[in-house]
Amino acid sequence: MRPRSVPGRLVLALLPVAAVLSAGALARRAAADDALAAWRAAFARPAAIPAPASNPVTPQKVDLGRALFTDTRLSGDGTMACVTCHDPALSFSDGVARRRGHDGEPLPRRTPSLWNLAWGLTFFWDGRAPSLEAQASGPIENRREMGGDIAKAAARLAADPAMAARFAAAFPDDPRVTEDHIRAALASFERTLVSPKTRFDRWLGGDEATLDAEERSGFGLFVGKAGCVACHKGWRFTDEAFHDIGLAGADRGRGAALKLAAADHAFKTPSLRERVWTAPYMHDGSLASLEAVVAHYAEGVVRRPTLSADLKARLDLSPEERGQLVAFLATLSSDDPPRPTALPARVQTLGAPAGPAVAASEVRQKGRRFSPGSVVVAAGQALRFFNDDTRTHNIRVDDPRLPAFSEAQEPGDTVMLGFPAAGEFAVTCGIHPEMRLAVTVRPRP
Repeated sequence: MRPRSVPGRLVLALLPVAAVLSAGALARRAAADDALAAWRAAFARPAAIPAPASNPVTPQKVDLGRALFTDTRLSGDGTMACVTCHDPALSFSDGVARRRGHDGEPLPRRTPSLWNLAWGLTFFWDGRAPSLEAQASGPIENRREMGGDIAKAAARLAADPAMAARFAAAFPDDPRVTEDHIRAALASFERTLVSPKTRFDRWLGGDEATLDAEERSGFGLFVGKAGCVACHKGWRFTDEAFHDIGLAGADRGRGAALKLAAADHAFKTPSLRERVWTAPYMHDGSLASLEAVVAHYAEGVVRRPTLSADLKARLDLSPEERGQLVAFLATLSSDDPPRPTALPARVQTLGAPAGPAVAASEVRQKGRRFSPGSVVVAAGQALRFFNDDTRTHNIRVDDPRLPAFSEAQEPGDTVMLGFPAAGEFAVTCGIHPEMRLAVTVRPRP
C-alpha cells in the first residue's frame, strides 16, 4: 500500500510553526553560547604576575626567598621553617584541621594555602595584613607558631657569609641583612607560587572533551542554581572579600580585626584552586571533604544577623546535583599535587650511606612505573631514584632487613637508597603501590 501523502495545504500551514520552533531553538542555543563565552572570559587566567613597585620581583630575590622559606633559623628554637606548615605536597597547607602550637594546644585557625597570593588584596583568614610583605613576619613572630624574633633572625643570617652574599645579590642598593629584606624576599618568592593549569583551564581554552557531562553539569550549578560564583569568582575563584557563611563557632574573624560587629564571623573567601589537596576545609578545618562543604551550604548554615547576603537563602540540591558540584570542583585541581618550579629539587638518602659516586644505576619513575623494572647491585652500593614523572612519589622498602621510607618525592627530586647486605628486595611507591621494583643485591666482590 502506498503511504498517504500529506496534503500540500497542510504542509504550507505547518511551515511557519516549524520556522518558529527552529528559530526558538537557535535563539536558545545562541544565548547559551554567549553565556558560556562570558563565563570563559570571566575565569580566564591573567597574562602576568603582579608585584608592587616598592618590591619588584627579581631572580635574586626569589632565590633568597626560596632559601628563607626552608630556613629554620627564622624560628625561635631553630626547629621550624615556613615549609614546616606550608607543605608543597599539600598545596602549601599541612593536612590537619588546626596545627598544634608550641604550647601543645591547637592553633585557632587552619593553615591556609599559598597558591596565587600575588593577586591577593589582604592576607590571613581575617585580612589583618595589607600585603605579603606584612604577612611574612606574622607567623615568624607569633609565639605559638614559629616563636621567633625577626630582628634576631636577621642577626643570625648576617653571621652566615653565604647567606649574607645572597642578601647582597638580592638587594644591591642596600646589601645588608635586614628585617625588611627578609620580608621582601619571602614575599617575592611567594609571588612566584602560581598554580598550574588544570582540566578546567583546558576546557576554558576550547577543549570540550576535557570535562565530562557530570563536570559540565557541576559547572552549570556552580554559576547558576547553587550560586557559588557569588563569592568564588575570577580565575582564582575568590572575591577577596569576607563572608559569614554560617559556620558554628565563637571566632569573630574579620569583625575582631576591624573592631566591627557587623563583620563578626566573616572570613576571607578562599581560592578554590588546588583545593583537593588542602582538606580539611574552612578557616577552622571543621569540614573533612568537599562533599561536607557542599552539604554545609545545603543544610548546615547557622542563621544569624551577620550571615552574608551573598549566600543563597535556600539551597535545595539533590544527591545527584551535589555529586556534580563536587565533580566540577575537582577539575580546579591538578591530578597530582603540583610542585612549583621555584622550589628546588631535593635529594634524600636512605639505607647505607651513599652518594652519587657509589650509585650503581639510576631508576626513573615516569608514567607511574619504575624503569627498569629490576636491577642488580652489589652490597654497599646504592640506587638513585629520579622522579621524572609529573606526580608525587615515595620510596618504600617494607622489609625488616632494610626498612626504608622516604618523604614525599616531588617531580625532580632524587632518593638515594643504599643496600648494605646481600639479598632480594622489593621497592614500591607508597602513593602508587602498583609501582614495584625487584632488586637483587649480590655479596660484595
